[in-house]
Amino acid sequence: MKNYLGPVFVMALTVFVSACATKSETVSDQRDSLLTIPVTELKPQKTELHREYVGDIHAMRNVEIYARVKGYLEEVYVDEGKEVKKGQVLFRINNEEYSAALAKEKANLQSAIAQAKAAELEVNRVKILVEKNIISKTELEVAKANYAAVKAKIEEASSAVSNASIQLAHTQIKAPFNGVINRIPYKIGSLINEGTLLTAISDNSNVFVYFNVSENEYLEFVKSRKQSKQSEDVVELELADGTFFPQKGKIETMEGEFDESTGSIAFRARFVNPQKLLKHGSTGTIRLTNTVENAILIPQKATFEIQDKSFVYVVGANNQVKTRSFVPHSRIANYYIVRSGLEAGETIACEGIQGLKDGASIIPKPIALDGTKLIPGDMALTAR
Repeated sequence: MKNYLGPVFVMALTVFVSACATKSETVSDQRDSLLTIPVTELKPQKTELHREYVGDIHAMRNVEIYARVKGYLEEVYVDEGKEVKKGQVLFRINNEEYSAALAKEKANLQSAIAQAKAAELEVNRVKILVEKNIISKTELEVAKANYAAVKAKIEEASSAVSNASIQLAHTQIKAPFNGVINRIPYKIGSLINEGTLLTAISDNSNVFVYFNVSENEYLEFVKSRKQSKQSEDVVELELADGTFFPQKGKIETMEGEFDESTGSIAFRARFVNPQKLLKHGSTGTIRLTNTVENAILIPQKATFEIQDKSFVYVVGANNQVKTRSFVPHSRIANYYIVRSGLEAGETIACEGIQGLKDGASIIPKPIALDGTKLIPGDMALTAR
């Protein structure tokens, strides 16, 4: 009897090895077919939100200077763009007419004083005659009335002298405070009327920057200030050339009501301007920083929208992904701040979500997020 055990055993072993190899290849093929997806664990963190607003720059004091009297512009003592001191004479209008008017009023005053003296003597003379019963008391009353009328003329003449003195003084226009002279439209010899704009003067030692904040961001700012217990609200100013003004500003006040047409409220920040770099009427970009405690951030590229709802892929057991909707609080730069729907400690797919579907398995590749300082780009408010 022939022994067939050997060939049978060899055949069985071959089948077994072949089956194992096939299974191994199947598992390997399945693993090779899985996508390697970057994932991140959601962690609450202290986040600084930098929002940007267009700001209008105003000098701390900026006034227009008008002529108070009419006449020819006789002297211009300053030049455009020059610094002046309080009380410094800027312009002089021809004053000959006003000097003559003052001299005339002074003469009228002296005449009234002389008339009053004569009227007073007449009252005394008539009083003596009345006491001697030489004339009636009516004459005394008439004399007193004349004396009162002359005294009234003295008051009238004094007022005229004062007015003429003021008119003469107004021929010299002086600086109301320290500042910088703006454009001077009239030159020597120009006929100036009362109310003519001669120039403007700006005190740029400090400037105010006004910017408008939406109601939502106003509430965010107030809550952030209460949580951080900041005594001062510091802001930065970006200039037109993209550089930042070296001095930081402080928010001093805000308006008492919202603008119904824009739904915003105006803030005012003060900046010290020692080099007089900032000018009245210019613009800049205010950067306002709010600190949010325990914020959960997710990158925008990790999200997708369906019917106006936001979703992410949450990585669960066996590295399977499930769609999850969430409600964003706000969108800053390339991140969402989560209001609800996601919790700290959960893991989400943060890149390559276009090739995923609900229930798919992935090979997770953990990465860390660095979103502690966020600056909005296109999302910065630019409404005035």
